[in-house]
Amino acid sequence: MKNFTCLATFTYPYEYLVIQSVLKQENIRHLFQNETLIGIFPYYSNALGGVRLMVHPEDVEEAKKILDSFQDRSSHLKIV
Repeated sequence: MKNFTCLATFTYPYEYLVIQSVLKQENIRHLFQNETLIGIFPYYSNALGGVRLMVHPEDVEEAKKILDSFQDRSSHLKIV
């Protein structure tokens, strides 16, 4: 996990559920740092820096393409 790259930060777990599903479907190695702690104590999110999407270095480019697809104006799904 030392070499994983942070690609996005979310305040609450519900904000990344769709992205998590897509990353799993595409077999992109990732993890969400602070996910469990913020799930238990949601008000700690700002103090901990939110939930961080950490991606394996070999999968960064593909993950960036997926995240960018959610920002596309023609997409009906948006990252909060």
